[in-house]
Amino acid sequence: MTDADGGGLGHANLIAYSRALAGWGRRGGCEEDGRLLLYATGSWLPVGGNGAFRRRDDVPAADLIAEADAFFGARGRGYSIKVRDWGPDVDLQTACEAQGLVAFSEPVPQMVCRHHLGEPTPPPGVELRRVVDEVGVADFVAVNTEAYATYGMPADVLPDMFDRPERVVADEDTVIVVAYLGQRPVATALTYLHEGVGGLQWVGTASDVRHLKLGWVVTQWATNAAFERGATACTLQASPMGAPLYLKLGYVTVYHYREYVRWKAPAAEG
Repeated sequence: MTDADGGGLGHANLIAYSRALAGWGRRGGCEEDGRLLLYATGSWLPVGGNGAFRRRDDVPAADLIAEADAFFGARGRGYSIKVRDWGPDVDLQTACEAQGLVAFSEPVPQMVCRHHLGEPTPPPGVELRRVVDEVGVADFVAVNTEAYATYGMPADVLPDMFDRPERVVADEDTVIVVAYLGQRPVATALTYLHEGVGGLQWVGTASDVRHLKLGWVVTQWATNAAFERGATACTLQASPMGAPLYLKLGYVTVYHYREYVRWKAPAAEG
């Protein structure tokens, strides 16, 4: 796996996005150096809300876990580590299992698209709008709070993650689209740009309008937004519901992430 395959650059985009996400919630924060990124968002949720990354593959896996235990133990939170299923992370998987982190769900496809997806055509009565203010961020949060309840996500997670909406709007690397059926927000997607690569996040559709296939439309819009801003590729981590859609659109799987979770907060030292 190389940067040309979408592996390294997609992983770097995810790290950069996680750093940004930590600044969009009032209870968020991060700690980083040239070796590691430890990020806490505004939410307590270990999976997706609090996590640890190596910024270099040669950093000992034991160092990452030890520093994550200290960082999150001081915050009274659990956390997760995303492990790629190819060479650079073999030691990380072994260390997570040895240190008692628990594998969460099935491996998640890391996917990449390298071309514009054509102009999205919303169904009658649906309008796509780019988010340009805090009202738009609130609509984005409302849609995904409902959409991700399908996977068991608690209702407080998105509001807490995005309770600094002014920072989201001001972030020049972040582009969000919301689809409106009349005046009701019903679908959304976010793209984060980093070093010439887009990262698609938070694709969601209200449960009662999924028959309108709005996930397809907002994915087209958000993917194209990356290319229109100079990206050479757009990447994403696919949900079980989203993966078949992304494949049909032209995304391809380059590897998988396995999420390892420490559900309870590590014991804080001292």
